[in-house]
Amino acid sequence: MKNYLSALFICFCLSKVSAQKKTTIFIEAESFDNKGGWVIDQQFMDVMGSSFLMAHGMGKPVADASTKVIFPEAGDYFVYVRTRNWSAQWSDQEAAGQFKLLINGKALEKTFGADSAEWGWTHGGKVTLKKGEATISLKDLTGFNGRCDAIILTNDPAYKPIEDFKKLNDFRNEYFGFDQNPKDAGDFDFVVIGGGMAGTCAAISAARNGVKVALIQNRPVLGGNNSSEVRVHLGGRINLEPYPNLGNLVNEIGPEEGGNAQPKSYYEDDKKLNAVLNEPNISLFLNHHANKVEVNNGTINKVYAVNIETGEKVFFEAPLFADCTGDGTIGFLAGAEYMTGRESREVYNEPTAPEVADNLTMGASVQWFSEKAEEPVSFPDIKWGLPWNSEKAEEITKGDWEWETGMGLDMTLDFEQIRDYGMLAVYSNWSYLKNSEATKNKFAHENLKWVAYVAGKRESRRLKGDYVLIEQDLTEHRVYPDGTAPTSWTIDLHYPDPENSKLFPGAAFKSIAKHIKIYPYPIPFRCLYSKNINNLMMAGRDISVSHVALGTVRLMRTTGMMGEVLGMAASICKEKETSPRGVYENHFASLENLMQKGVGNPNLPAIQDYNLGGTLMEGEK
Repeated sequence: MKNYLSALFICFCLSKVSAQKKTTIFIEAESFDNKGGWVIDQQFMDVMGSSFLMAHGMGKPVADASTKVIFPEAGDYFVYVRTRNWSAQWSDQEAAGQFKLLINGKALEKTFGADSAEWGWTHGGKVTLKKGEATISLKDLTGFNGRCDAIILTNDPAYKPIEDFKKLNDFRNEYFGFDQNPKDAGDFDFVVIGGGMAGTCAAISAARNGVKVALIQNRPVLGGNNSSEVRVHLGGRINLEPYPNLGNLVNEIGPEEGGNAQPKSYYEDDKKLNAVLNEPNISLFLNHHANKVEVNNGTINKVYAVNIETGEKVFFEAPLFADCTGDGTIGFLAGAEYMTGRESREVYNEPTAPEVADNLTMGASVQWFSEKAEEPVSFPDIKWGLPWNSEKAEEITKGDWEWETGMGLDMTLDFEQIRDYGMLAVYSNWSYLKNSEATKNKFAHENLKWVAYVAGKRESRRLKGDYVLIEQDLTEHRVYPDGTAPTSWTIDLHYPDPENSKLFPGAAFKSIAKHIKIYPYPIPFRCLYSKNINNLMMAGRDISVSHVALGTVRLMRTTGMMGEVLGMAASICKEKETSPRGVYENHFASLENLMQKGVGNPNLPAIQDYNLGGTLMEGEK
């Protein structure tokens, strides 16, 4: 509908003011009426300005996407498509993600997704169109992640599409009028940005404690890494001292099944969604990406979010906000102090820290699995994959957490490259297994069932609080009076797999984990609110910890309990008209009482894995 009405309005205005009746129509692919088998990918909006449509068919072309557009004038139109040849970053062979553009069922001669390795406008030639309604369609040719951001049709032969990212974003906003009248989302006490386990638990906890909450999630499902889009198990332990009722909410909304890279049903997306929808104090905003923050004197006044499908903008006002984005996006936009990469040893005197600081982070996983079919199943013998041979081949039917890429790259600015390289490794290995003489009989009946296109991150920005948790706090069990949710996992740090690095120099796609044993440790509340943004709390992997300490707190049962604590703190902030720091300084006893009580159902059977990710220190009970 956005394309239809906006195109009609803009075209009318342009035609009215120009004697030549020049008409330019701009279509956002993600707003197509019928997505077909294409998916909306919003993971890189902060870099490229919008989400886009992607044909994630795992080697099988997906169903066409289509939309209706009104052309106010008949005549010749020049066509431009914003796309990229994603596999060209690693191969000069035929492109992976090719597709055609169809107008009223007729394909343009040009094949898209086969040119530049970078996002840009591809000229698709000229078409002659009648006045009135036309159908625009995207036809996937390969099933290998062809992508389309936007389409321009213009009868102006001198028109040049805007390539500059910022100018293009400004053009989008002006064209569709998004910045003119952003909608007021409503009246809230607490706005939670990020719908993973941390944010979902924060929203429910606050709501059950009498707080009116807005929960913003930039995907169509809740759960984050524990959703069916990423499929990572809930690690860590709950119901531990000093607050054994923390974790009941995690247990209440978490899935019963465990394990990574399992069938979709294992992750129970609807269970998390229904838990939120059943809370009258929560307003849920799925498919909304928060990307702008207004701050005054160290206090957030407004957070703006854009609908990843329609592009419409909404703003949120509240006395209190929580950054549960994982990337620390809201804190970053608000000017919060933050950390990235590995601190040098001298910063905190951590034994495990490197001598010299660097940009190494733990990577992102693109998991996958196959299933056995009754009949042999083919898979394309791709030419654009990584060079492969028997020494490199992984003769397996499931890629777990260790299929991890991006260490040393920027987990925000470089994330499309990181995700794409993860998929490239999966496709390259699978094509070899299915088509090489040495392995194809072994894998003849295996069908590639699922490959993640939403990559599971472990680390990016960490927002600084009044305290930064460090390695010695955990290993020496230095417990502080403001301890809250307990972390129980080992200090679990990931590094490029040395053997994989030998086979793929500088571009490993597998990791190893190194573990340091700890006792269960209560995370200080001072790690859960910003040092310099007065009304910002955080829960998840973006809390105030060193790179080394992140290795334990990043597990999702632990981050969910952080969220429970944030919701309780939000209720105290509301009741006492105070800030998160005020809770620590003046009302921590009230928070202790709420943590002792808990907010989840205590009568459900506990579902948790104790045996994943290493063991605790000897003597831990």
